[in-house]
Amino acid sequence: MSVQRIASRYAKSLIELADEQGQLEPVTEDMHSLKALMENRDLYLLFKSPVVPTEKKKQIFNKLFKDQLSPMTSGFLNILTTKGREAYMPDVVEDYIKQYKRLKHISTVKLTTAVELDEQMVQAIHDKLKASGVTDDKIEMSTTVDPDLVGGFVLEFDDKIYDASISNKLEELKRQFRDNVYVSQIIAR
Repeated sequence: MSVQRIASRYAKSLIELADEQGQLEPVTEDMHSLKALMENRDLYLLFKSPVVPTEKKKQIFNKLFKDQLSPMTSGFLNILTTKGREAYMPDVVEDYIKQYKRLKHISTVKLTTAVELDEQMVQAIHDKLKASGVTDDKIEMSTTVDPDLVGGFVLEFDDKIYDASISNKLEELKRQFRDNVYVSQIIAR
């Protein structure tokens, strides 16, 4: 079975149990905390390591997360470790967050621009997206700056990309000129 399917099943089980028990928000906070903690390479490698014995991992996880995670998340982590599936925890965390956003109708939008935008412009783009109906009810927007775009912007959400950058338009023009049959026949003479 693929890593993605295993992670998806564990994440789905946890999210359904948390929702059923009224613990959805605390568990979601724990998942965000775990995601942030797993940016630490050593912790990430500990989860993935087949060399460190299961009992040692349990001891380390208990010391690290004893008072920081909700009982449900701690129990879930304990079950994963007992079953020898702790290596899937980073993937489970990612999938859990995706499923939570789907459940709560939250779209994650990444806006990349050539220059820094002011708050009013970001809010205007946010409002246009919401009004368009192509995103969910709630929008979680992050912005980044990439000077290589020359101008314009790139929007990424729900596995879609809307590229309205100047660099993309220039590449498109280059492609059109390169593939233009009439121009190539004139040059061939």
